[in-house]
Amino acid sequence: MASTPLQDDELDDSSAPLIEHLAELRTRIMWSLAAFIVAMVLCYTVWQPIYNILTQPICAALEARGQNCQLQIIKLQEGFFTAINISFFGGFALSFPVIAHQLWRFVAPGLYRSEKAAFLPFLLASPLMFALGATFAYYIILPMAYDFFLSFQQAPVVATTDEVTTTDSVAGIAFQGSMQEYLSLTIKFILAFGLSFQLPVLLTLMGKAGLVSANGLASVRRYAVVAILALAAVATPPDVISQIILFTVVFALYEVSIHLIRRIEKRREAEMRAAGTWVEDEDEGQA
Repeated sequence: MASTPLQDDELDDSSAPLIEHLAELRTRIMWSLAAFIVAMVLCYTVWQPIYNILTQPICAALEARGQNCQLQIIKLQEGFFTAINISFFGGFALSFPVIAHQLWRFVAPGLYRSEKAAFLPFLLASPLMFALGATFAYYIILPMAYDFFLSFQQAPVVATTDEVTTTDSVAGIAFQGSMQEYLSLTIKFILAFGLSFQLPVLLTLMGKAGLVSANGLASVRRYAVVAILALAAVATPPDVISQIILFTVVFALYEVSIHLIRRIEKRREAEMRAAGTWVEDEDEGQA
């Protein structure tokens, strides 16, 4: 007798007792923690090259003004904690593939085959979209933001300790940045844009689960515009150009999410019609 789709789409393992699940969870956590610690130690050994990469936007903005690029250690322990922060975030980014793999190994046995096929692409797309958002912030937003912040300087600017201000009437305003403060601000920008680029992944996954619909998202588009404008105002400096760029990108991602969910809904409708389980909506029937 031929097997039914329901029989084919059965759980890989649905009878494991709770203690086995807890033991499996502990194993996955231990592997993830070990990968994070190893990656964190590796990043600590190269924290200075990583920091030099992160300082390129501010250095480029200072060089455009004819100033030397130099950050200050304001507190005695600031250099050490900066290295630790770089190691922490770099270690998490480096170990994320291992952590994601361990998460997948834990949840996959409890999923149907169709659920695996639906969940795995989102698990792969999430880090890619975060990397895309972080890259966008690094190459587009950070140079504009730091150029705007540095515009509040006032000549004559003392770029090095060997240069002396010789004016009697105007006080020079020069950037003397803290290395830890700069790192904190840069990471905030990168995280903000990396998380913003998760919008299509999140909304599409919710659409796949039936929690949101394309028509529903389209109907609240005006409210989404207000929310995105608020996000642009908070996440970027009071610079109209960078705010417009962020708004345009995030709103485009919102529209892409609607398009992706609509495709998912059409595919689901086609499958249900083929199986004879599709029920026409009353509003559609009246129309």
